[in-house]
Amino acid sequence: MSESNNDFKNVSKHILPTSSNLLGLCFILISFIKLWKMDKKIDFILDIFVGIAITLFLSSSIFSYMSMRARKKALFYEKIADLIFLIGLFFITLVSLMIVFEVL
Repeated sequence: MSESNNDFKNVSKHILPTSSNLLGLCFILISFIKLWKMDKKIDFILDIFVGIAITLFLSSSIFSYMSMRARKKALFYEKIADLIFLIGLFFITLVSLMIVFEVL
């Protein structure tokens, strides 16, 4: 079975709002990290990881939007948005675990 553009189009409509919401969450996490007095080494690593997550979620949002607007390469843009979104989820999960274990 081959995948048609219509099968994949539904994913972009979910990636765009979710990715932009997680982008906002990353900015809240940056504020939390700055307010919470943690070890400087952990603080620096968290800043780097949250910065990476911000970049990934922004890129995912852009590719998702491009997928909804494009005619010829819609499926290609959507697959990129999906992959970048999953990598962003990995980084935000990593940051969350680091915060939890630092607080505990």
